Amino acid sequence: MNDSTSGQTNTAKPSFLRRIPLAFGAFFRTFSDIDFASRINTLSQEPEATPAPPQPEPEKKPEVAPPPLKEASSDAALLLLSLLQRDARLIDFTQENLVNYSDAEIGAAARVVHEGCRKVLNEHFTIAPVREDNEGSTVTLQEGFDAAAIRLTGNVVGSAPFRGTLTHRGWRATDVRLPKLAESHDASVLAPAEVEL
Repeated sequence: MNDSTSGQTNTAKPSFLRRIPLAFGAFFRTFSDIDFASRINTLSQEPEATPAPPQPEPEKKPEVAPPPLKEASSDAALLLLSLLQRDARLIDFTQENLVNYSDAEIGAAARVVHEGCRKVLNEHFTIAPVREDNEGSTVTLQEGFDAAAIRLTGNVVGSAPFRGTLTHRGWRATDVRLPKLAESHDASVLAPAEVEL
């Protein structure tokens, strides 16, 4: 008997009824065809394929909760705004419609606002630059630099160390001296209304 299908593999699984004639045919052919018997012998000696062990699921990293946010004191912000209004008339200046004023008039008013703001800052804060280097100088930032104090701009690629030009030294408050508020003080009143008698 010729084995015309010996080079082909049939991937479909035969049904039980189809396997009965296959079994009888293989039984009798094993007696008459030594090559076929050798192949059957080889098949019977091959270990059964064992299913691959299940791969462990990748460990899920525990979700890191974002750090809790600090709530800024609105009273402190309102107090600072009231000081800037008292000494620099900052709110008056920003609430004014400047369309009808000349550049010279706006410049004169801006000078008053600037001087008042400077007075408030000097009186209630100690302010120092974040970087002591001169603006325009080349600086190198090593790995682990304080990203809250230094902002990278421009073409930011790769990782530290970074080398670039200092375009702004930054500012840091090293001391704050805001006045204390009485318990009954309404900080939302930034400037009281004035009534002349």
